[in-house]
Amino acid sequence: MKSKIKQKLWRLLGSLLIASSNTTLIFAEDLNWPKHGLDAQESRFSPIRQIHAENVSELGLAWAKKLSTIRGIEATPLVIDGTLYYSLPWSVVQATDGISGATLWTWNPGVDKAVWGRKACCDVVNRGVAHAGEHIFASTLDGRLVCLKASDGTQVWSTNTLPKDGDYSITGAPRIIGNNVIIGNGGAEYGVRGYVTAYDLKTGEQRWRFYTVPGNPEEGFESESMAKAAETWSGEWWEFGGGGTCWDAFAYDEELNLVYVGTGNASAWPRTWRNPDTGWGDNLYVSCILALDAETGELKWHYQTTPGDNWDYTAVQQMILTTLEIEGKERQVLMQAPKNGFFYVLDRATGELISAEPYTEVNWAAGIDQSTGRPIETPNADYSREPKDIKPGPLGGHNWQAMSYHPGYRLVYIPTIETGMIYRERDRHGLRPGKWNVGVNFDNPASQSNTDYSGSLLAWDPVRQRAAWKIAHPNVYNGGTLATAGDLVFQGNGEAEFVAYHAGTGQVLWRYFTGTAIIAPPVTYSIKGVQYVAVLAGWGGAYGLDSPPSGKAQEYFQEGILYTFKLEGQGAAPRLTKLQREIPDLKSAGFGVDIESANKGRNLYFDNCVFCHGSVDGQGGALPDLATTSVAYHKLWPQLVLEGILARSKGMPAFKGFITDEESSAIQHYIIQETQKLYDEQSQ
Repeated sequence: MKSKIKQKLWRLLGSLLIASSNTTLIFAEDLNWPKHGLDAQESRFSPIRQIHAENVSELGLAWAKKLSTIRGIEATPLVIDGTLYYSLPWSVVQATDGISGATLWTWNPGVDKAVWGRKACCDVVNRGVAHAGEHIFASTLDGRLVCLKASDGTQVWSTNTLPKDGDYSITGAPRIIGNNVIIGNGGAEYGVRGYVTAYDLKTGEQRWRFYTVPGNPEEGFESESMAKAAETWSGEWWEFGGGGTCWDAFAYDEELNLVYVGTGNASAWPRTWRNPDTGWGDNLYVSCILALDAETGELKWHYQTTPGDNWDYTAVQQMILTTLEIEGKERQVLMQAPKNGFFYVLDRATGELISAEPYTEVNWAAGIDQSTGRPIETPNADYSREPKDIKPGPLGGHNWQAMSYHPGYRLVYIPTIETGMIYRERDRHGLRPGKWNVGVNFDNPASQSNTDYSGSLLAWDPVRQRAAWKIAHPNVYNGGTLATAGDLVFQGNGEAEFVAYHAGTGQVLWRYFTGTAIIAPPVTYSIKGVQYVAVLAGWGGAYGLDSPPSGKAQEYFQEGILYTFKLEGQGAAPRLTKLQREIPDLKSAGFGVDIESANKGRNLYFDNCVFCHGSVDGQGGALPDLATTSVAYHKLWPQLVLEGILARSKGMPAFKGFITDEESSAIQHYIIQETQKLYDEQSQ
């Protein structure tokens, strides 16, 4: 009853404020977006309500700027005293005036594209920066944590966070926790051991490090937590690193002095690869939510969303801290919608499971056992003996795209993904440095667990554990969400639309075509009494790297653009570039196909190329479909593939040392074969 009264009072207050304010900002002071999730609780709910459900139709472009990028943009901008700070592909950091859009400074870390373009599993993205005092803190793809002056981008200090060996990378945003800045890393697809580290804000010196999986027992364990975790593994798991990388989500409870860390998938994916001796263990602490002491990094509690992960079901997805009234009691909770398809509500002091229900279609588990907190796996979950069509697939039911929470409606707004995949275990091999070591085949028929790949904006009631409303999207990949006190939810999508919805009903109130599809989350801020809403558009990421956007967006070149809106804005829209995509007639150009080589090349393609370039079908995403490779580039094939002559200009890394000359040639024969098929079909 108290909860219902609170919600009614909230909505009444909001209505009165909107009615009295018209278009005048309620708050006299300027309001920043100071942290990655707006606050340490990662709520992404803004109290600014100058723009609201009654006047959002008057929203117009304040300004827009092209960013000279053509890869995925996943960053959440920070807004500090009128300046936007954000990261771009290849870990570039930029500062922009929040009123005019003028570039104030740009910092380029000089990441070696010839090396690191190959080490990033899911595009050369970066999800944002952190701020403290007079400094901006940024992570780089090649593993550095850097402190910059907020005023001009001058580097203050830099520290390497990665070991000398291993295919690690960083795409996540650092977080400020007290006097420390924390950062994790990625690389589980290649075979690494995950960890999270805290560094001193002033000096960059390491304060503590927590490994998420145990290493080789012969080398000893770093803590009791690692010794305990080792009991849940068998065989020689450390050969593949173990995984559990902390590549995205963190949250912080200052009162409890706990930092919450989400951990990633196991490496390799199949349980049988990691635990061949005595059966399947839980493999702690992969796919976990960890509560660490913010001062020491000591583990206080853990909750494993997917014990013995077998499907790339990471738990690195965003965690929101809030208070919910559950069964008449106020509970301090942590909420998460990880990849495995279940929405979790935990007691954030103890890790106790309060509730968990599927927020998307799930066929690997029948539910979560409330008494044990463990999933009830179905026979369909085990693909060790035969391929299985499993949902969600490796993209998950929800990935890194940020969700938001509206405390008035008590709804969480989740960018969901609705896909499945046929999981087929491959023949076991040893660790292959520099290559994916996931242990499954990607050369599979299309999944039948869904009629087509799609996504949605889902408004989820975390108390009742059910959907309040849902908006379907034609594309799998869409942007993160922003909720505001103006009864609004903002989200960009894979159709290159930026949309405002009513937070209570899901009604579309306003939309704007951006040309470039959006996967990043929007932010809002106020300067001199004016509220702005900003979003970075840039197609790419794990799905968009090799797959096209939807709708009208397919007609346009997917270049990075920063859009900022305000009421009655009349800024000049950027000129969009029409996309030119041509499939060449390679036969007429003198290129023949050796069938035996092409057959070998097909397997090699799906082992080395498909993760970035996708199928050879003429579609393509942020990176070109290789069916559109020009005659001129085919003539330069060895230099392109083995020597990396396009590394600096386009980020195509050199593969010499990873594939042989013969293998490179076989891949080219396969691409020529598929390209000519497409050309002939078009001609007919």
